[in-house]
Amino acid sequence: MIKLIKNGEVYAPEYLGKQSLLIIDNKIAKMGEINESIHTIGIDVEVIDAEGCIVMPGIIDPHVHLIGGGGEGGFATRTPEILLSDIVRSGITTVVGCLGTDGTTRHMTSLLAKARGLEEEGISTYIYTGNYHVPTPTITCCVKDDIIIVDKVIGAGEIAISDSRSAQPSVHEIAKLVAEARIGGLLSGKAGVTHFHIGPGKQRLQFLHQIMEDYEIPASKIYCTHITRSKELMDDAITLANKGAFVDMTADHETGEWFAYYKKNGGDMQQLTFSSDGNGSLPVFDENGKLMGIGVASTFTLYEQFVATVREQGFPLEEVIPIVTSNTATALHLKHKGRLEQGKDGDVLVLSKEDLTIKHVLAKGKQMVKNGEVIVKGTFE
Repeated sequence: MIKLIKNGEVYAPEYLGKQSLLIIDNKIAKMGEINESIHTIGIDVEVIDAEGCIVMPGIIDPHVHLIGGGGEGGFATRTPEILLSDIVRSGITTVVGCLGTDGTTRHMTSLLAKARGLEEEGISTYIYTGNYHVPTPTITCCVKDDIIIVDKVIGAGEIAISDSRSAQPSVHEIAKLVAEARIGGLLSGKAGVTHFHIGPGKQRLQFLHQIMEDYEIPASKIYCTHITRSKELMDDAITLANKGAFVDMTADHETGEWFAYYKKNGGDMQQLTFSSDGNGSLPVFDENGKLMGIGVASTFTLYEQFVATVREQGFPLEEVIPIVTSNTATALHLKHKGRLEQGKDGDVLVLSKEDLTIKHVLAKGKQMVKNGEVIVKGTFE
């Protein structure tokens, strides 16, 4: 499987100008000037002409409910499993799956199986072990062993704090879990991060600041999401990021505005990522904790808000692309992801330069979207 992407303006994510990419099997074999005479020696090469297009790394989504989430309104409110086509039409080539509130009727083994199935269908997948609660469910006996033994597990999460739906753990319980994940990462060569669901509670990120101050835990092993719930939480997240933790904005209609606020107020841009919360539930509670309504998050929102941050907020591509590519790869130690360079995985997103609409998506060298149409769908789609 050989593909040549030519005439596109390459963001790797830094701007490299017009270049060609040669992808052989699932890797980027060469970038720069590529002699197209390889056609003449009998090698079958598929050529993608990216004239008038932006060529960038495929999007990495670090927070997706692959087997659904929710259930806060009863069994009928459990959200469905995600479909391959929903992922790739959003320009996403790598996902990290997680459980949410429900760790009883949804299981870690089911999440693992779903991740492996999506990988067989063409994209790259990883998972966190655990769910909202502490102690948290695992595949083996503990978080550390899951990270060491299970190939797909790269960290723990999503662990809920500052939320009425959490298990209300103590600081010490959280610190022990983060330390266990970190040790698992050290022994396996993985990220070993703990991914935190941050609710609307008044404590905000207090526990995480306290862990970093009172325990021997590197800040980079803390990765918290849903930080755009309020200005106060965002300010807290900026402080946390500037200490070396990673923070994540869940994509919604205000993401571009929050991005602008984060930058204006001195947030470390290398510590920030965007995610979709895809197929997770979007519950609405009143002041007494009563469920008032529920929706389902879409992975496509991540792509839409990436575009909105560039087009509506006016930020340059080279400043926003890392938020959905290389920053995420750094946070999760995904060594072959997040950049366009020789030896990296052939995860490529081709966008119209005029309006940033998706033209082509390649995942590990396999074309998933062609001329804006999904051409590879899941087994049962």
